[in-house]
Amino acid sequence: MILRAKHNFLIYPFFKLYSVWIIKRHFGVIKVLGKFQEKNLPIFLISNHISWWDGFWSMYLNVKVFKRKFHFMMLEEQLRKFWFFNYTGGYSVNKKSKSIIETINYTNELLTDPSNMVLIYPQGEIITMHQQSFQFEKGIKRILKSHEKYQLIFQVNLVDYFSAKSPGIYLYFEDFSDDCSDVVTMQESYNAFYKQCIENQNKISQTL
Repeated sequence: MILRAKHNFLIYPFFKLYSVWIIKRHFGVIKVLGKFQEKNLPIFLISNHISWWDGFWSMYLNVKVFKRKFHFMMLEEQLRKFWFFNYTGGYSVNKKSKSIIETINYTNELLTDPSNMVLIYPQGEIITMHQQSFQFEKGIKRILKSHEKYQLIFQVNLVDYFSAKSPGIYLYFEDFSDDCSDVVTMQESYNAFYKQCIENQNKISQTL
């Protein structure tokens, strides 16, 4: 049986505020780059997984842009170790157990509620942000549906110092409006979007 997400009435609001506070404290520049059209649909957020910060960055993006109830898939062993994340929207996945079917069904259930946002990392592991080609795990195919059922959003997180003492975080996002049932097309589109974000970072550096 999986650990389903909980949103404790004290811990969850604190986590939202804490995410914004800790990012502002540790990053000299915070840029949110993208356009969002509200369609009153659930948000399915696909993001690169590069560090311990990833969940905080997505929560920041959610607070500033999407304003949904935050949910995220997390390895069961990690969620049991850091149990408090269960009270901030974290739910478990165990790739070596039959319970993965339950996790997929639960994710699909969450994506029927317009007030929800679900974050996953389709690469399945932390990968350096310098890699520009990602291979999505096959399990994501069981979650994908028509884009009329939810908004599929790509997120790319990039960190740069440029000439500053403190790092800057650049949160790129894009609404993926093509056929969501084709994981190959989605993977190729995400990789293309990632390269566009890298190119934009290069343009920013040339203006400094």
